Amino acid sequence: MANLKEIRNRITSVSSTMQITSAMKMVSAAKLKKAQDAITAMRPYAEKLTELLQNLSATLEGDAGEEYTTQREIKKVLLVVVTSNRGLAGAFNTNAIKEAKSRALYYAGKQVDIFAIGKKGNDVLGKTLNVVANESPVFDALTFDNVAKIADTLTEKFVSGEYDKIELIYNQFKNAATQIVQTEQFLPLAPIKSDLNVTPGDYIFEPSKEEIVLTLIPKSLKTQLYKGIRDSFASEHGARMTAMHKATDNATELRDQLKLTYNKARQAAITNEILEIVGGAEALKG
Repeated sequence: MANLKEIRNRITSVSSTMQITSAMKMVSAAKLKKAQDAITAMRPYAEKLTELLQNLSATLEGDAGEEYTTQREIKKVLLVVVTSNRGLAGAFNTNAIKEAKSRALYYAGKQVDIFAIGKKGNDVLGKTLNVVANESPVFDALTFDNVAKIADTLTEKFVSGEYDKIELIYNQFKNAATQIVQTEQFLPLAPIKSDLNVTPGDYIFEPSKEEIVLTLIPKSLKTQLYKGIRDSFASEHGARMTAMHKATDNATELRDQLKLTYNKARQAAITNEILEIVGGAEALKG
């Protein structure tokens, strides 16, 4: 059995760890509330914008927006992988990285590059795949304008023909305990199905529908990327809060076990001392 000093040191160490994980849990819980409110408020806007774009595009004639919808032979693929800059978030980063590697295998035989948004994805994927950019600083100031610059860069890479397909991989926030890895086609824009309820004759468009669509497409792409990063940001704090909650519970359980072991060892030591005293007294009588 370990000596009492060693057990006391372990109890102190575990208690310190428990305080750290408990503090991290509270910090993540506070950040999660703000991030959750942001993505919850944004989703209806993003969905309505996509719906509007689809309805307008379904009634267009001609080649408006063709540079965004051109389906080319896939030779070069860019995977935009959203992770976090910090760890201690359970399987949050691992799941996104695993999905990125799976997509890279799916496109085996083609050129597959990684556009990393998040330090963890950049560090891990850079060991086995070609990372062409790392935009982890965006999390230092997560605003629509900063994300819009990244979306413009990605759009230019597709329109110029540098890549034939761009996919977005991120964790979608469901709740604090559940994050779902999503893979979305960013460019080219997926073929749009006509909505049978659309009656274009009911509206007068000013400017023309073509001009509206050409304005909406870049806006929609920026919104899609911003929503994905916002989803990932909320998922990160939810995953970290859950992970730190479990770590705190495990540390508490271990500390209680160590205290029980310490009390048993201390009781055994006291019992041995009493037996030695009694034995010595009996020897003196003899």
